[in-house]
Amino acid sequence: MNVDRMTFGLPDASILDSLEIWDSYFTPSFSHPGSDGFSGLQQDIQRSQSAISKGRLRRLCYFAHVGVGTTTDADLEQLLSTRPDIIQQPLLRWPELLLGMIQINAGQPQRSLDAINRWIADGPMLGVYFPGGGPAATCCTHPNMERLIDRIHQLGAVIMQHTWNKTGGKQGPGESTPEELALVAGRFPEQKFLCAHAGGEWERGLRAVRAQPNVLVETSGFDATAGFIDMAVRELGAERIVFGSHLPGRSLGTELSKVLTADISHREKHLICGENYRRLLSEISR
Repeated sequence: MNVDRMTFGLPDASILDSLEIWDSYFTPSFSHPGSDGFSGLQQDIQRSQSAISKGRLRRLCYFAHVGVGTTTDADLEQLLSTRPDIIQQPLLRWPELLLGMIQINAGQPQRSLDAINRWIADGPMLGVYFPGGGPAATCCTHPNMERLIDRIHQLGAVIMQHTWNKTGGKQGPGESTPEELALVAGRFPEQKFLCAHAGGEWERGLRAVRAQPNVLVETSGFDATAGFIDMAVRELGAERIVFGSHLPGRSLGTELSKVLTADISHREKHLICGENYRRLLSEISR
């Protein structure tokens, strides 16, 4: 048994390479990229390098702050809003590894629309991440979202919406559930949505989005449980599942095991691990 398999429980590198893994949910310094906008991000990426290498991850998508009210640090917000070179620095530093989406604050719709135009219409970002907590948390059914989703759709970009069902209900009005995302997706049937974490309580989440073919589920964020991917393939089809690692906050072995140990075909694993995500990004990438 080789060292990689002993440490991570991962298959041989040749098997991982054959899956062509793209990670849709990479969260280095998600809440605070460092007071200079980059140092914390850089440290998290560097400390993730071993897992990235051992897991044979080819591309990773992170969610950039761009200075539109997504952190509570006023000085950082000001810095990011006036220094676009800082925001682009990670993509320039790791051009063959990183993909980017922007975090925006629907509570500030005009500034968020400007950010969509600056960072997606004019490049290089590929979509929008709507968070479930912090100052930018806005429920996906909020009226402010309509205008933003319209513009994102015009650009052919992707939306990753944080979702989570919590025991006892929402802890804040800005949180979104898979049920609410399904309602929004029904109003925008041509827009592709990624349901982050499959809603956490994944059995309920999978059923909530099942009837909306424009919603795909992302796999990270909750403990690995036997049967998750098997049920997701059965209920949605392998074409509607996208892998996420949640590095560096989660274990790569835990997150990959959800897919690798499922009783599904290698072809289905290939779809989930990267092919579906590449297809989602193909329009905006062009």
